[in-house]
Amino acid sequence: DVDALEAHGTGTRLGDPIEAQALLATYGQGREEGAALLLGSLKSNIGHAQAAAGVAGVIKMVMAMRHGVLPRTLHVDEPSSHVDWSAGDVSLLTESREWPETGRPRRAGVSSFGVSGTNAHVILEAVEHTDAPAHSTPAVGGGAAPWVLSAASEDALRATAERLRTHLQSVTDADQDLLSVAGALLRSRARLEHRAVVVGHDREELLAGLYAVAAGEPGVVSGVAGAGARPVFVFPGQGAQWSRMGLELADAFPVFDASLRECAAALAPFVGWDLRAELAGGLGRVDVVQPVSWAVMVSLARLWESFGVVPAAVVGHSQGEIAAAVVAGALSLEDGARIVAERSRVIGERLAGRGGMASVALPAETVRERVAGFGDRLAVAAVNGPSSTVVSGEPAALDELLAALEGEEVRVRRIAVDYASHSSHVESIREELLDVLVPIVPRSATVPFYSTVTGGLLDTEQLDAAYWVRNLRQTVEFEATTRALIADGLSAFVECSAHPVLAVGVEESGASTVVGS
Repeated sequence: DVDALEAHGTGTRLGDPIEAQALLATYGQGREEGAALLLGSLKSNIGHAQAAAGVAGVIKMVMAMRHGVLPRTLHVDEPSSHVDWSAGDVSLLTESREWPETGRPRRAGVSSFGVSGTNAHVILEAVEHTDAPAHSTPAVGGGAAPWVLSAASEDALRATAERLRTHLQSVTDADQDLLSVAGALLRSRARLEHRAVVVGHDREELLAGLYAVAAGEPGVVSGVAGAGARPVFVFPGQGAQWSRMGLELADAFPVFDASLRECAAALAPFVGWDLRAELAGGLGRVDVVQPVSWAVMVSLARLWESFGVVPAAVVGHSQGEIAAAVVAGALSLEDGARIVAERSRVIGERLAGRGGMASVALPAETVRERVAGFGDRLAVAAVNGPSSTVVSGEPAALDELLAALEGEEVRVRRIAVDYASHSSHVESIREELLDVLVPIVPRSATVPFYSTVTGGLLDTEQLDAAYWVRNLRQTVEFEATTRALIADGLSAFVECSAHPVLAVGVEESGASTVVGS
């Protein structure tokens, strides 16, 4: 029961009949009397939308649903003579029409052709309007809400704090979502020269902080450098990479470019390829993608630091811990390069082709119950968030588990790797890894290092060869470590990766602010 359809509309003798005949066969049959499918075309409104045709069609139909009006198709004198319109009950929207209430939700289809002739199609259904539930005042998970203030002078900063304090006093708890205000202040306000951050767990704490800024209390109002809440730097494992990541960034920012060159020099004794050339390639092999991702993550951290964003702590996921240890000062760049290059080489030579990994949208305990019957064939590889768990192991066992979960309509995603990290497979390369990683010399970090092997703050002098084998063998306790950081008062996170893959899990674990790079 689709009321209307937004067609791509090729405007050609070949394309229009193909699209129209498909719509006539799909939607034009068996319709109630006087309830023809009403057909419109985005191209008549705005011209050729190219790659934006699909999303623009969605926008058009969402607005039509909201306003209860079906907009007319422009520049149409009569239906195309190349289409057999008698084959179904479909009518062109040559005039705008009201979209009447029929007792069921309004529905519309959106059709968009690609250059190859493939057709992307979606059906939209209107939702019943309801009043939004009142937001609770406390921050999610008991964390703190950071309100970032910015102004052109100290006096203006104090005035900004006073205006915000007056506003907060004028509304009730139920009217004010503290985290939404934090997000709006961070994303929609200019970054001016004088800054302050007010942090509070509830309305009263924020009011007190705003009063302190407005009153100009010592240590509250910052100068040019700002007084922003220092974030946690997050470094993910494999999966954030994409071809040509960072190359344009290196052209634009000398700091990023210099860091990439330093990483390339550190990797050179261990690899037989050029970092820049591999960045521009397909990034298929594990012994390439892991060192290349490490170099990009380290360089992103250096770029953030050049802007004055200095980490209060670091946390890494699987191989991301190697980048985290370098940025924290726990490993030299050369030792970080040795670990990521030598370890990924051994994985590629000994484990590749023997295993697989998959993401499952279920809590870790539920997944552990499901894999228990497989013995050593499957293991929980990583716990990324309250409903994000990674499984690794033998391909056949993984296929059997995923088929069962998909049959239960559980969302699963196969990860594009052919080995099984964080499983019993790692036992077969333990001695070789210990041997090739013997030369590394860990040291005390200058930035707190939170370990996803132990689930909390760790003395980085323990990051010896044995630790990096444990890092590859044991479950990645990312959710537990994130919660430990938040419990220690660190609730703002910056993911230093080419694509944010851990941000959702961090937010679900109770962080107040999470941004990608």
